[in-house]
Amino acid sequence: MKSYVIRKEGRIGGIDFEADLNQAQLDVVTHKGGPMLVLAGAGTGKTRTVTYRVAWLIEHGIRPSNILLLTFTNKAAKEMMRRAESLIATEMRGLWGGTFHHIGNSILRRHADLVGYKEGFSILDATDAKELFDSCLGELGKVSALMPKGTVAYGLSSFVKNTDRTLESVIEERYPSLVDHIQKLSDLLTNYENKKIQLNLMDFDDILQNLRLLLLEHKEVRDFYSDQFKHILVDEYQDTNTLQGEVVDLLGGGHRNVMVVGDDAQSIYSFRGANFHNILDFPYRYAEAKVFRLTINYRSTPQILHVANASICNNVRQFKKELSAVCQDGSLPYIVPLSDNYEQAEFVASRIRDSVDDGIAPSDIGVLYRSHYQSMELQMELQRRSIPYEVRSGLKFFEQAHVKDVLAYLKLIVNPYDEISCKRTLKMIQGVGKVTSDKVCKVMAKSPNPLEAISAAVGLIAKKGAEGFERLLRTLKKLKGIQNPADAIDAVLSGGVEQYLVASYPNAQSRIEDIEQLSAYAGRYSSVDDFINDMSLQNVSGEFTEDLEEYINGVVLSSVHQAKGLEWKVVFVIGLNDGRFPSGKALKSSDDEEEERRLFYVAVTRACKELYLCHTLTSDTGFSRPSRFLREIPYELFEEIAIAGGSSDLY
Repeated sequence: MKSYVIRKEGRIGGIDFEADLNQAQLDVVTHKGGPMLVLAGAGTGKTRTVTYRVAWLIEHGIRPSNILLLTFTNKAAKEMMRRAESLIATEMRGLWGGTFHHIGNSILRRHADLVGYKEGFSILDATDAKELFDSCLGELGKVSALMPKGTVAYGLSSFVKNTDRTLESVIEERYPSLVDHIQKLSDLLTNYENKKIQLNLMDFDDILQNLRLLLLEHKEVRDFYSDQFKHILVDEYQDTNTLQGEVVDLLGGGHRNVMVVGDDAQSIYSFRGANFHNILDFPYRYAEAKVFRLTINYRSTPQILHVANASICNNVRQFKKELSAVCQDGSLPYIVPLSDNYEQAEFVASRIRDSVDDGIAPSDIGVLYRSHYQSMELQMELQRRSIPYEVRSGLKFFEQAHVKDVLAYLKLIVNPYDEISCKRTLKMIQGVGKVTSDKVCKVMAKSPNPLEAISAAVGLIAKKGAEGFERLLRTLKKLKGIQNPADAIDAVLSGGVEQYLVASYPNAQSRIEDIEQLSAYAGRYSSVDDFINDMSLQNVSGEFTEDLEEYINGVVLSSVHQAKGLEWKVVFVIGLNDGRFPSGKALKSSDDEEEERRLFYVAVTRACKELYLCHTLTSDTGFSRPSRFLREIPYELFEEIAIAGGSSDLY
């Protein structure tokens, strides 16, 4: 049964906007029209403001069908529409709301022929697109082993389209190992595009590209939808890419009733193709735009916001604003110098246990880091202490395919009869499938010396995989005499796995960093046998102790990128060392460094009550200097916890 809001006398159109909103939110919601840039800081009620804006427009005579609400998830659009519907006690039937892809698909269904497609085109999901790329790769004939597989080729194609850049520039910047294969890659992408047209298929990126093409080349269509969508509202505008930004400008170019909502200080997704200039340059593209700033934060204590403000003010390219708190005073954020990654893990796990004992639910505790590999030691420590946790940045460290791939090599050294590990290593060789790996393993099983017997199976490998297979043999033979598991992992990585990762995964560099961190951890063991035994036990342990069984939801471990939009009562940010956070790559460019600082700002503003900023004084990988983001914070804004028996030496 539908519930209706009881309208009270004295309300504007039945909603008491003045009572429900602060003054800055009210100014946004009741603005009469024209281009609007709403800079909504972290925790300042962005969703509430957009929802009330939709309600205000409808209360003032705008039909739902004349409103376009663009969000980054369909769920977000539906939630905003549901809230607005409950405010005005009427259905939102006719309002266009959803993601750019959702709206684009709806429009293209009506005009497919204008962009070279037939009616009823199909949309490729990511898996199907990768398979089509693999098919197109096979049609190119003999290619280098370094040529990327469908997964990487699809990621490359997607980035080129969404950033509107050339293939050459993207390869030079993001895939330098593929520079010598630009022509083959160009042929591959061309073949892929032609295949889709022939088969009446679009992938996700085609939806945006074809929507822009439709609006650019067909004025009558552009004018129709511009007239239809008299008010355009865009959420999370700082995350839009070049194509999305152009689509908004094309649709709103006539009436210019474009309201974009976002926070330049939380623009952190350039690696996905987000274009920071969309939000930064909005006042230049819309000279008459009214700029609003939402700065009253309802999430964090004043002490946490002081740190966030002190950090982000160091960025040059930004809209200046300062968050202020509604919450009561709390404790100063803590900066915690720790001797190494293992002491860092012990400290965080110990504090988590203390917080749980003080009545904080594990699910109200978040541990954030720049890169997924930085969570490895902590995962081990939480598992050892039987503290339940969930990983939001990906699979648990030892469940990741590339980590299991490397460990398979070491398992094969320890147990040459391990057929499962044998097949896992063989699948990384170009041209080796299930049938061939079965044959090779049968040869091994019949021999008293399985590793030596592999040599007898060379003839079973397809010619194009022979080179990789010979490299595997050399690596395995070399590893037989290695006792240090770190040396063994390094040999595996350089002996072919790194090449396999680059060809197989669009995020190969982060996976390589995972393996390097695994190697650093393995250096604590005196033999490959001990290391493999311990890792195997880690994967099957983790039962909860009785005193923690009542906690269904565990502590959240997450990269900062995955944590955006979320919050926890207690937050730990770990790995705050130059070269880790900010990343070493980012330190080569001022633009990249500023994005890393925005990432730090996002991490800090996830905390509601308590914030711990942890860095190490020594490091297996050489990153021992405290993060510059810590060194920028005035001394009086934090309290230091001296665990390592010394100071952070930040100043």
